[in-house]
Amino acid sequence: MITFVRTGAVAPGKFAGAIAFAQKIVAYWRDHYDREIDVLRPVAGNPNRISFVGRYKDLAEFDSVVAKTLADTKYLELAASGADLFIAGSIHDEIWRSL
Repeated sequence: MITFVRTGAVAPGKFAGAIAFAQKIVAYWRDHYDREIDVLRPVAGNPNRISFVGRYKDLAEFDSVVAKTLADTKYLELAASGADLFIAGSIHDEIWRSL
């Protein structure tokens, strides 16, 4: 099992907008990719962050989904529409493998 985690620090005063944006992303993935994406907020540490978490059976499935998103102009436009909600340079991606 592969888990992909994308975390970003929310810009000051933009948390409500970031939550609304996250809900749009989750709905788009559910409707267009038949996939569930979890949106998480930390309980401790910097509370002004949001993480998007997706799970895949293996790296091949992850790579296939990434390729589809990169070719999906509507998704790319949606993703770009949230750029001002996050602090520039704060997006951090991790890929984890289950043991």
